[in-house]
Amino acid sequence: MNDSLKTLLIVGVLILILWNLGAGLYYMLVDKGQTKRTVNSLTRRIGLSIALVLFVVLAIYMGWITPHGVGRSPG
Repeated sequence: MNDSLKTLLIVGVLILILWNLGAGLYYMLVDKGQTKRTVNSLTRRIGLSIALVLFVVLAIYMGWITPHGVGRSPG
């Protein structure tokens, strides 16, 4: 898997997470507690967030991506 595909995958999942967060807010305002669409949307957001974190951890462990060392002191 090349670097641009990995970046695109991570950014795509982040966009889906934000989409579900926005949908949860919209459903909360429109439905006024009458349906479960808000809960379903926020549940999907949590699931996507957990999946993204697990994917990044797995990718680092497998060597597919490497942390770039933000915050490390040189040398």
